[in-house]
Amino acid sequence: MNKNGLLALEDGTIFWGESVGAEGFFVGEVIFNTSMTGYQEILSDPSYAGQIINFTCPHIGNVGMNEHDMESNRLWPGGVVMKALSKTSSSWRATGDLQSSLKNQKIIAISGIDTRKLTHILREKGTLSACIMGGRVDLELAFAQARAFPGLSGKDLAKEVSCKTPYEWKTGKTLSPWHVVVIDFGVKSSILQNLADSGSHLTIVPAQTSAEEILKLKPQGIFLSNGPGDPAACTYAINEIQILIGMAIPLFGICLGHQLLALASGAKTIKMKNGHHGANHPIQEIASGQVFISSQNHDFVVEEKNLPPCLEITHRSLFDGTIAGLRRKDRPAFSFQGHPEASPGPHELQILFKQFTRLMESLHAKEN
Repeated sequence: MNKNGLLALEDGTIFWGESVGAEGFFVGEVIFNTSMTGYQEILSDPSYAGQIINFTCPHIGNVGMNEHDMESNRLWPGGVVMKALSKTSSSWRATGDLQSSLKNQKIIAISGIDTRKLTHILREKGTLSACIMGGRVDLELAFAQARAFPGLSGKDLAKEVSCKTPYEWKTGKTLSPWHVVVIDFGVKSSILQNLADSGSHLTIVPAQTSAEEILKLKPQGIFLSNGPGDPAACTYAINEIQILIGMAIPLFGICLGHQLLALASGAKTIKMKNGHHGANHPIQEIASGQVFISSQNHDFVVEEKNLPPCLEITHRSLFDGTIAGLRRKDRPAFSFQGHPEASPGPHELQILFKQFTRLMESLHAKEN
């Protein structure tokens, strides 16, 4: 193995490996993802912008790449760490290979490192800043960059990954009686498809769109998407969501959108030690006691201490007891911390999209 790639952690730990992506370096927070499948969906999820992904699954790249499994128009992490990159692809759906995609999109990636050891370090110490290098490496520079990185707290990445102009999404399995405006903080295409399949015609708007502009579109529902970065830094979104909540239009938020709904309702968010990244996370619905296996991807969480009385907890993580779902008691608004579209992951929580549709149906029936 050519040891022309390295990962330097802010705590002084170094991992040598083989550079299998672009040459250069990237500095960001390194997290671990426990999903056994779905590396293409993970890599094309805008929620991973600004991060270095450590895959705990030992073999990555086995099924190649294809255009249908992309969650956006590009790969988003700054760096990728793998135990073993598969140099061959075995899938009738593959139209390319992972290594070529990493190089073409200038993603720094290394293979051949002890990802189990790295995961144990992150579990013990929490998310760490790191510098990943490929090609010509400079150990002294790597450590300096890792230690100087300020982290993602206070960093607004949503407006960087959001669409620049509004567009429509009409492809669904059913007719579309409901017009839903999706505020794009880093939305995934499978989320849009699930909304469309549940009976909604979608207009997707940029993260910094004002409430006034959204209301001019006459939505029957508003969706707050997933996305990267610190939710508390998205003050422009929080202010506009407060206005939208007051209009009593059905509102559904997931991931970053869940956190933004909570912040707009008077709650606070905090940075987690490790974050939740994987497709095997048990979530309990409070009302029924039923347990669902979910897909999760977040580094911040809604703080339960001093939770505003207008918010009710609907779901909890069974890993650490953190809030996984909320609803407004006084408005037709609810949210979920995970990724119910299950890309990748289990499909059990796709019922939340149907719940959103039923909420729109219920309010429409009252108005008529």
